[in-house]
Amino acid sequence: MLYLMRDVCDLMLMPARMAAGVARTAYQNPFSPFAYTSSSRAMAASCELFERTTRSYAKPRFNLPAAERVVWEKPFCRVIAFGEPSTKPKLLLVAPLSGHYATLLRGTVSAFLDTHQVFITDWADAKQVPQSAGAFDLDDYIDYCMAMFEALGPDLNVMAVCQPSVPVLAAIARMEAEDSRWLPRSAVLVGGPIDTRRSPTAVNKLPQEHAIEWFERHCIHPVPWPQIGHGRKVYPGFLQLAGFLSMNLDRHRTAHWDMFDHLVQGDGDSAAKHREFYDEYLAVMDLTAEYYLQTIESVFIEHRLPKGEMLHRGRPVDLAAIHRCAVMAIEGEKDDITGIGQTRAALDLTPNLSPEKKAYHLQIGAGHYGIFNGSRFRAEIVPEISAFIAAHGNAAASRAEIRPVAEAVPCPEETALPPVPAFLAEAAQATTGVPASLHA
Repeated sequence: MLYLMRDVCDLMLMPARMAAGVARTAYQNPFSPFAYTSSSRAMAASCELFERTTRSYAKPRFNLPAAERVVWEKPFCRVIAFGEPSTKPKLLLVAPLSGHYATLLRGTVSAFLDTHQVFITDWADAKQVPQSAGAFDLDDYIDYCMAMFEALGPDLNVMAVCQPSVPVLAAIARMEAEDSRWLPRSAVLVGGPIDTRRSPTAVNKLPQEHAIEWFERHCIHPVPWPQIGHGRKVYPGFLQLAGFLSMNLDRHRTAHWDMFDHLVQGDGDSAAKHREFYDEYLAVMDLTAEYYLQTIESVFIEHRLPKGEMLHRGRPVDLAAIHRCAVMAIEGEKDDITGIGQTRAALDLTPNLSPEKKAYHLQIGAGHYGIFNGSRFRAEIVPEISAFIAAHGNAAASRAEIRPVAEAVPCPEETALPPVPAFLAEAAQATTGVPASLHA
């Protein structure tokens, strides 16, 4: 019912958005002398802010200079390759399945394009996957990781950003136990919740205060018709977005007020930066209920991986089995989502991995976002990752080693989620922390 109410609100606001768009165009008409007055600029700015805060945001594009190719695909994920196959080291970026699209790592991809053969996981919006495709849970996530590693191998290097650190490490442990020839050469874990008992943040503590039934009751809703995945139970992107926004509500309110001032003052560059950020930030997707609930229970409530209690398809996930794949952990000094020590735990939990195959980097002054994007990431963290891959990876990959499943295709703009209605603020506040602990 909540999902349906949100859709109805979006439809009700559509005429008002269209009217605001027409009014904005009229107030900005360069042939009108009134367009150059401060009052007209203020009205145009008001119309734009209304339209932007009530619109549906489409799935963003990468818009990078390298051509995009789909080289692996299953119902809930596809792998995009950038550029043509080459002999440069292969690097798979496992993007978070946590509400935002893989384009959130656009800067991460760009930082490695010149030196690596870059691939990225492009996770599907659960509401766009028909029920006939079946379920997708944490076990399926691990299966997908192992299948990707095999499809892109050999000599593959993996970089997991935040949430995927757990399934990626679990997949590596299972492949080590089975002595797989497709095991990645190295794995870089960036701000991942391997053991959230260490330096717990505010977003890690909420799951400890509620049973899994609480999350199922408050966070899970069926997708309504006419969405492709209608009937599928999901953790809705609009509810998760409300949680994101409520965490820093004052900051977002100030940012929109600043944009209003920039538009009135004619500061187009600053307004453009605001649009670019929020076009990305406000584009969110749904997560399958089974994946969301299993992740909350296994990773954040019961801490099964660091306790040695995690199972995959009924088989133990034993991190002690890891002895060939080199592991690097990266953390941020000011990370308020994944506390210091949570990612480094991976190094302590792999006793049979030799010290020369382990590396750790604590980025001083960086928050969560800063350890995988931004100027500090490019200047200080990328060289550390590149050196680690060079020491443990193999750059002798050839075209024949990549088995594409599709030719070059652009990233389509999928149907975006409508905006968050005001009446969700209280519900969003209740779920604050859980989305963030899954979010990059």
